[in-house]
Amino acid sequence: MKDAGLIQVYTGDGKGKSTAAIGQAVRAAGHGFKVAFVSFFKDPDVFGYGEYRSLEKLGVKTFIFARKHPHFYPDLDLNEVTKECRNGLQFVEELFRDPSWDMVVLDEINIALRDGFLTEGEVLALLGKKPEKLELVLTGRSAPEKVIEKADLVSEVREVKHPHNRGVKGREGIEY
Repeated sequence: MKDAGLIQVYTGDGKGKSTAAIGQAVRAAGHGFKVAFVSFFKDPDVFGYGEYRSLEKLGVKTFIFARKHPHFYPDLDLNEVTKECRNGLQFVEELFRDPSWDMVVLDEINIALRDGFLTEGEVLALLGKKPEKLELVLTGRSAPEKVIEKADLVSEVREVKHPHNRGVKGREGIEY
């Protein structure tokens, strides 16, 4: 078992931020760690994201908040999206109170920040409540500078080339 948990951030405009966090969750689960994977703006019921099925098979608990994003669903009530994101933060605080968790992933939380559904202050306050031994992983484009400063590890995933620029649609088993 590890002594101290760190804060990791995977950000940037390239493909692979969530994939990196999933890799961290898989590795931790393989070592017997108790892992929670908390997502924002992903809906496996609609898109079938195979990683959720795989994580659950490995014993990683998955939780989803604010499944829909206004970019893809323009008729959403923005106040409701904000409420769902804040419910996600409150849920994570509850996880923090349970010392049995070894790792918590906050997938796409930076999108909630970027798009104003959560404030920088709310997320920084959450980071300040992180239990000492808990490993915390945040993903999503546009991580704010203050979140980057608070983190122990920051990786920026940069798009160099992507098939979507040639019109290739997301592929089952590869992008979702």
